[in-house]
Amino acid sequence: MPKKDAYPEVDQILQSYGSDQSSVISILQDVQKYYRYLPADVLTYVAEKLGLSEAKIYSVATFYDNFSLEPKGKYLIKVCDGTACHVRKSGPILATLRKELGLSDQKHTTDDMEFTVDIVSCLGACGLAPVLTVNDKVYPAMTPEKTTALLNELKGDK
Repeated sequence: MPKKDAYPEVDQILQSYGSDQSSVISILQDVQKYYRYLPADVLTYVAEKLGLSEAKIYSVATFYDNFSLEPKGKYLIKVCDGTACHVRKSGPILATLRKELGLSDQKHTTDDMEFTVDIVSCLGACGLAPVLTVNDKVYPAMTPEKTTALLNELKGDK
């Protein structure tokens, strides 16, 4: 069991929602924003503080695709592979990202925790296809060349 008040930042999040069980999704979103994923020990702590079972918290955390139980990099890159993006060649963009960052379909996050690359079914920007996002900022009409330039820009921001 987690120690009482072991996570002051999580306590602040819980207080902002009045520790209301019906706010569990919003609470988990804020926890994930803070940690960039949902650590197991923090989920246990949240369950205890909300008076919910760990199974309930995990069922919410695993039901929604936007939640992650795995650590994510500083830059979360989502590559759209929906119909419009796929037809407009999102595959070479993904291949460029993986090659430049040393990632694969099994390894999604760089060892230095700077970059995570995820494939998503749709980003809702079909008219801008192919599209990717970096930490929710949309990059439209991407090409492998634009992808390399973007990565170089992000690496320069470190």
